[in-house]
Amino acid sequence: MLYEITLSRMEFYAAHGCYELERTVGGRFEVDLSLKVELGSVADKDDVSLAVNYLEVYRCVARQMSIGQRTIERVATNIIAAVKSEFPSVCCVRCTVAKLAPPLGGKVGRVSVTIEG
Repeated sequence: MLYEITLSRMEFYAAHGCYELERTVGGRFEVDLSLKVELGSVADKDDVSLAVNYLEVYRCVARQMSIGQRTIERVATNIIAAVKSEFPSVCCVRCTVAKLAPPLGGKVGRVSVTIEG
């Protein structure tokens, strides 16, 4: 049986972008993450040590956000790979990375990509 864990609207200041200025100055990003996890005996035993630790998931995402990339597509795929590597009970990860107030020459609240793997 699977269950889903969702971490929503995690906000980071990071140096991702295709322009040199974006990678130098940085900008604000938001990450939404949904994990499908094998339930195992977590619910039966009511044992938190058997569950995926949300704090550790957040720290995993924060580490990936600290590594500058040119595309948010790369950022999302790196997050997915890292989460699946660190948490073997995770079967599937859906990750949305949004650049807040992107420099597009007009008022745009955010641009985002969503990748599932």
